[in-house]
Parts: sequence; structure tokens; C-alpha cells
Amino acid sequence: MSNQSTWDQRFLQMAALVATFSKDPSTQVGCVIANDKNQILSLGFNGFPRGAEDDHRLHDRPTKYKMVIHAEENAVLNSTGCLEGSTAYLTHPPCLHCSGVLRQVGINRVVFVEPTGAFKERWNLEETVAYLKELNILVSGYRGVSQI
Repeated sequence: MSNQSTWDQRFLQMAALVATFSKDPSTQVGCVIANDKNQILSLGFNGFPRGAEDDHRLHDRPTKYKMVIHAEENAVLNSTGCLEGSTAYLTHPPCLHCSGVLRQVGINRVVFVEPTGAFKERWNLEETVAYLKELNILVSGYRGVSQI
């Protein structure tokens, strides 16, 4: 296993831990952003904004989808420095909107765990990968990453 692959695996495992901070009962997503020196720049998980009441909304999927902040967005918002040239490590492929957010702050590589099961059935991975490539973001997907 290459040195980069080892770091990728480590950061994906860390993203899996960060995902457990989400209160979402159906899909927990974690994001770790690291620079080219393998220093962690930011973390994020999916959830409602600070101050929003979430208990009853977590089980109302249409409302939740309109209000939740994605893990990638939270990681960008939680950052205190420049993210230019960094890598985002994700427990799931990014949605198209978040792909654009990542590009806009200068992230040039996205590494994610490839979807399986029910999530794979409802996710268009080809569309995500094509859009990331259009945005000149390097893409790496991993299968079988040991989760927390």
C-alpha cells in the first residue's frame, strides 16, 4: 500500500468517526479536510444549524433535506484558514452542490468511500464523479474501508 493510500485510509476512518457526531438517524456523513502535509485543517458532519430545533425534524425527511447543512459545508464553515490545494475526505460521495462548494474554496482532491447497499441504489455516482472531474478536482474512491 502506498504512503498516500495509507493516509487516505486513515483520514477516511477519521471521517467515519466524525460522522458519528451527526444526530441524523438515517444518514451520517463525516468530512475531514487535510493539506498536502497531512495536517488536519477542518472537520464537519451533517446536521442542522446551531440553534435549530432538530428532534422532530430529523424524522421528517422533506423538511430535513431543506434545512440540513452537509458535512462538506460544515467543514468549510468550521475552517479557520485557507483550504487552497487541500483534500476533502468523505464517508459518502459529495452531492453536486457540495462539489461546487469544495471547488470554490480551492479544494483540489476529493476522497470518499464508495456507496453500498440502499445508498448506492439512490445515488448517481457517475454524475458526481463527472462533475468533480469537470471542476478539475481529482477523485479517489475506496471500497471496503474499515469503519469505526
